[in-house]
Amino acid sequence: MQNCDDEGVNIVLAPGYMLDRDLWADVENSLSAVGRLTYADLSRDESIEAMASRLLDNAPAQIVLIGFSLGGYVAREAARRAPHRVRAMVLIATSSRGDTEIQARRKATVAGASNVSKFTGLSRSAILSSLAPDHADDAMVARIRAMGDRLGGDVFERQSRLVRASDRDRLAEIECPTLVVAATEDRLRSLDEARELHSGIPRSTLVTIAGSGHMIPLEAPAALSEVIVAWLGKLMGPAR
Repeated sequence: MQNCDDEGVNIVLAPGYMLDRDLWADVENSLSAVGRLTYADLSRDESIEAMASRLLDNAPAQIVLIGFSLGGYVAREAARRAPHRVRAMVLIATSSRGDTEIQARRKATVAGASNVSKFTGLSRSAILSSLAPDHADDAMVARIRAMGDRLGGDVFERQSRLVRASDRDRLAEIECPTLVVAATEDRLRSLDEARELHSGIPRSTLVTIAGSGHMIPLEAPAALSEVIVAWLGKLMGPAR
């Protein structure tokens, strides 16, 4: 991968549900030492496929994809669509599983009941479920809530209606080196789901970060940065 791009390394960051680029603020400096950062926009489309198309349309020719949660589904779709462009991928706190029947009903209820003109933000209980207890302070909750507030009711409705189909039977189609990152205290995505990604993607590596909940880039930015930079360094050689 060292000579894959005469213009250096381009890293595309894809966030999760009701999150914006502030998700990456605490890892930006470390990742910027490896390559140029671009932020995928997942706020405008109503399907994983459309999100992946927009990501590729707005990305440099050769990219490293880093996808968090929902962004991991989008990253994998992009990697399958453009294997000649995606040189490596990092999947953080994500899964290859589709929505269960219960999850699908819950999401449909939330989306159907939402009045975008009266959107009041993500609930505190929903935010707390994404955090390890040691990180669930008022400042962290407010930071996550602010991202949802900035995106607003229209995005809440679109992303709540989004269908996440299982792609477990298509993981073997992913050709690029892939780093799978999971957290020991994640209550939204289990270690078994991370192991399924690792076992299904041929050129994958699995790393587990201790003490973090689902929101790894916010809860454990130093540990996450260290893992990603070290892994990319082995693929690409010394930073330019």
